[in-house]
Amino acid sequence: MDRRSFMKKAGTAGAGAVAATALAAPAIAQENPKIAWRMTSSFPKSLDTIYGGAEDIAKHVAAATDGNFTIQPFAAGEIVPGLQAVDAVAAGTVEAAHTTSYYFVGKDPTYAIGTAIPFGLNSRLTNAWFYQGNGNTLMNEFYATQGMYALPAGNTGAQMGGWFRKEINTLDDLKGVKMRIAGLAGRVMEKVGVIPQQIAGGDIYPALEKGTIDAAEFVGPYDDLKLGFHKVAKYYYYPGWWEGGPTVHAFFNLDKWSSLPKHYQAALNDACAFANTNMLAKYDMKNPSALKQLVAEGATLRPFSQEIMEACFQAAMGIYGDISSKNPYFRKIYDDQTAFKRDAYLWMQLSEYTFDTFMMIQQRAGKL
Repeated sequence: MDRRSFMKKAGTAGAGAVAATALAAPAIAQENPKIAWRMTSSFPKSLDTIYGGAEDIAKHVAAATDGNFTIQPFAAGEIVPGLQAVDAVAAGTVEAAHTTSYYFVGKDPTYAIGTAIPFGLNSRLTNAWFYQGNGNTLMNEFYATQGMYALPAGNTGAQMGGWFRKEINTLDDLKGVKMRIAGLAGRVMEKVGVIPQQIAGGDIYPALEKGTIDAAEFVGPYDDLKLGFHKVAKYYYYPGWWEGGPTVHAFFNLDKWSSLPKHYQAALNDACAFANTNMLAKYDMKNPSALKQLVAEGATLRPFSQEIMEACFQAAMGIYGDISSKNPYFRKIYDDQTAFKRDAYLWMQLSEYTFDTFMMIQQRAGKL
């Protein structure tokens, strides 16, 4: 082959490579479009654990898509108030929200099951129901009727029963108490004489301080210490039987979610799963030392009496029966979760409960 022939063929091959590159570039751009979303949170930035779930989602999505898909979190009130987060998503004002669905039971009581219902599941069983059971599928059938799609994106673990200005020893002590309490738990408490109040997290302290409310529940020691509730209400009750393992969700406008490339959906799914696991790990790490500090600063720990627990359990069962008779979505999802719960707690009492109880006895004896 002479030099002239070689150069001619090389030039032709080079032109083909350039053409192929030119054709590939737009194809890659189409597969990895630049997308920018806004995510409104129902929580203030000062609550780094629960607000941090939205930040985790944003960081992981950006890393997984080489910065082509970005989500900017906004704290409660920066775009819309915390208790209007899903309204903003459904309306398309924002593409996403990081919130608890039970804040929106006023729209439909089915929203409550997405987070937690009184005497529901603990955190492990909640995740099992969502990821391996029918939880995600059933809840998203409902959320689709609201114009949204949602993924678990946080869990606090079993919460505390809240802060009270006075001791609550009997059912009579609850009568007339004005308490900040969210979701269906408010309806249960109402059955035993409490006057429930729906107040966003950032507004609880001033309401307690001014006496607008007499009691409040929020999350647990780490967040409650940050919010300073022990300074205006002394008695700290447990357990939060209405939130055995509450899920924080990432909500997405259904049309926006559906229009995402499949690998962007996968990245978002993985990011939310990380946020879900990471939030629970943070609380499990931070709550013990926060509880010690609260007690050192004057908080008085008290358990709810068996009388109160039993009365609230019976009230909850009655409420679920009433809602189920009128709301087919609620009934379908509640019945599925109850069937799972019945078998799951049979197993848990053999394994987790027995092991945990033994280890707690060792802790109390100072052997750990």
